[in-house]
Amino acid sequence: MDFKPEKKLGFGLMRMPHRDPSDAADVDIEQMCKMVDIFMERGFTYFDTAWMYNGFASESVAKKALVDRYPRESFTLATKLHSGFFDSEESREELFRTQLEHTGAGYFDYYLLHGIEGEMLKKYEQFNCFDWILEKKAEGLIRHAGFSFHDKPEILDDILTRHPEMEFVQLQINYLDWESEWVQSRACYEVAEKHGKPVIVMEPAKGGTLSQIPDEAKALFDELDPSVSVSSWAIRFAASLPGVMVVLSGMSSEEQVLDNTGYMADFKPLTDAEKDTCFKVADIINSQIAIPCTACSYCVEGCPQRIPIPKYFSLYNEDMRENLEEKGWTINFSNYDTISSKAGKASDCIACGQCEGVCPQHLTIIDYLKQVAAHYGK
Repeated sequence: MDFKPEKKLGFGLMRMPHRDPSDAADVDIEQMCKMVDIFMERGFTYFDTAWMYNGFASESVAKKALVDRYPRESFTLATKLHSGFFDSEESREELFRTQLEHTGAGYFDYYLLHGIEGEMLKKYEQFNCFDWILEKKAEGLIRHAGFSFHDKPEILDDILTRHPEMEFVQLQINYLDWESEWVQSRACYEVAEKHGKPVIVMEPAKGGTLSQIPDEAKALFDELDPSVSVSSWAIRFAASLPGVMVVLSGMSSEEQVLDNTGYMADFKPLTDAEKDTCFKVADIINSQIAIPCTACSYCVEGCPQRIPIPKYFSLYNEDMRENLEEKGWTINFSNYDTISSKAGKASDCIACGQCEGVCPQHLTIIDYLKQVAAHYGK
């Protein structure tokens, strides 16, 4: 397609530098201007924001640090419509108008229906949002229409089959989630490829998780090239996939911008051997799990509370590998809510001990369920 940016690195305006770390909206505008300048001077043009990022300040920061300081045609700007912030066609229109005001952009190069999951999809379809986004494109207020996605590949396939007019899809792709039971990076990517849709990658370093890896995993990368950053392998892994248009990186310092733009300026895809090393690193990270459950499910059948124990443990293990202090929230909180709406919650455990009596791994399941309940009960 003819709308792909020249360079594959995008600036995610989600984890920007703060003056007050306790206030997500208190962004350091002066530092952001410097970071934007470095990014633009090095020939990168793609910026990604959203209505609720940085305590609802991200779109306004985009105006101050980017839109007000550079010619409109010199950069590309993406933002999103989230289902949680409108409940009528009128409030959707008001939200869109406010986004244009906050950014001062005049139009959006890329506009996405944000974070489609099963329940969110119902709302987007209830308000005919797929048709609405095309109407905005016809009006010249959107250049390219697509959506970001957090769900199963079968649902993605269904959406792209019913809505071939969508021009691109944004997916969570990284080497740790490539074969994840919940994220299913590879399977979702393959669906997008099947439909011929360019992919924008989010979470290539999994919220910083793949920037701070175990020493034994880092040693594998150092054997290949000790001069490059750990996070560069994650971003280059995603960028190496055919059909990937842009890889977003949520940068929060000038050092990160310099590093990312340095190795992505003259991007070279990973070799097969380098990709294999990424998967070996993933194996090391995955081996350091919080709950060593093998998902045999022996514990499930006799549970009087109908608690899907292995599924909850899988979600919890993934979250324990995340940089939760920085991210605060992961898609697994939604996954937990989805599962628990149809089964027992971790907090429903009555400590009968049936599960521990049949567990081949002799896990202290009751205690682990308390940890899961505390985590997802936040």
